[in-house]
Amino acid sequence: MSELLVTGGQVLRPDMTIERADVLVSQDSGDIVAVDEPGTLGGDDELDASDGLVIPGLVNAHTHVAMTLLRGLADDKPLDAWLQEDIWPVEAELAAEDIRAGAELGLVEMIRSGTTALSDMYFEVEEIADAVDQAGMRAVLGFTAVTVGKDDEAARSDLRESLDVARKLDGAADGRVRTTFQPHSLTTVGEEYLSEFVPKALDDDLSIHLHANETRDEVTPIVDEHGQRPLAYADDIGLLDGDTYVAHGVHVDDSEIDLLAETGTGVAHCPASNMKLASGMAPVQDLLDAGVTVGIGTDGAASNNDLDMFDEMRDAAMIGKLAADDASAVDASTVVEMATANGAALLGFDSGRIETGANADLAVIDLDAPHLTPAHDLVSHLAYAVHGSDVRHTVCDGEVLMRDRTVEVFDEQAVRERASDHAAALVERAGD
Repeated sequence: MSELLVTGGQVLRPDMTIERADVLVSQDSGDIVAVDEPGTLGGDDELDASDGLVIPGLVNAHTHVAMTLLRGLADDKPLDAWLQEDIWPVEAELAAEDIRAGAELGLVEMIRSGTTALSDMYFEVEEIADAVDQAGMRAVLGFTAVTVGKDDEAARSDLRESLDVARKLDGAADGRVRTTFQPHSLTTVGEEYLSEFVPKALDDDLSIHLHANETRDEVTPIVDEHGQRPLAYADDIGLLDGDTYVAHGVHVDDSEIDLLAETGTGVAHCPASNMKLASGMAPVQDLLDAGVTVGIGTDGAASNNDLDMFDEMRDAAMIGKLAADDASAVDASTVVEMATANGAALLGFDSGRIETGANADLAVIDLDAPHLTPAHDLVSHLAYAVHGSDVRHTVCDGEVLMRDRTVEVFDEQAVRERASDHAAALVERAGD
């Protein structure tokens, strides 16, 4: 048995307490073997966590990882115009090799900032799955189906592909990849298609992930056409009958919050994207108080514009307080839990916590920095002061993905150069 010892640091425990301890992980099973007092454990390899804090690997609960190629391409516009005028025309020119290049860039960015698991919505999903496999990370992946603007044949083809991809890729990357059926949203997939294909997904016991209630413009058409709130409409179609989580959930009313809680439907909260696109402020504290599982996602790098989950935690805490008009809302411990254990629960991974038997998905934060001094409260620092660049080591499934700030699973410089070349060629094609 090959074992890795993370030694010399402090450890964030599941109850959000901090203690000095070493963490021993099995590189064969990919699980945490023991968490014990310093000096009592031994391993075949060691990671030095001196002057550091060992935390669970962060979970990016909603993103579009290959959209790193579109970072900074179109800013300062509302969602509908941003999508229709800028993003969708460029995405129409994407080739499989572009998506692979963008995915690798995004995964490198996540590894460097301590993220070990992600939930992704996009297309050319096999390319993304291969990139995740090479990265050594965990992911929930799916093909995102859209029917608006398509004829019946193309619309059905999209939904069939979403089902087929979910069936084919589930369990890839030695079990580190799970899949979801992905209708894009309630306004971009027609009711007749949802009514036909959602039961097929449920029959196959597939999880479901979709955008919902992101903007008021996604709420009003449903209310006008169906006379009910979007999530009630989704429930009638069966979208909330299985293992489902929605992205954004900004404009939810009390009845929808209760429905999410009753059906066990989770929410991936994307505060930076919601702010940048002026989508609104999600009632996160109300969701949490109702018992809804809320994780945190960055959304794509085209609407954020980075994939740093520490930035996202800070944003979630700040906007959560504004939304609740309460400085005590979405506190530091809560937001760290949202980015770790809650995100893992949404994605269905046994990670997000440092304890014996859990997945060995870890990050080590270097505390030797002016902005992390003094160390009155390290949980507070995680929520409000740590940056992704403070991550020293990243481990997933017991394997070292980054050691001493050097990514070991990719040639980072080559990844950056390739992504830059693909991005430039993509924009040139879209402009022709």
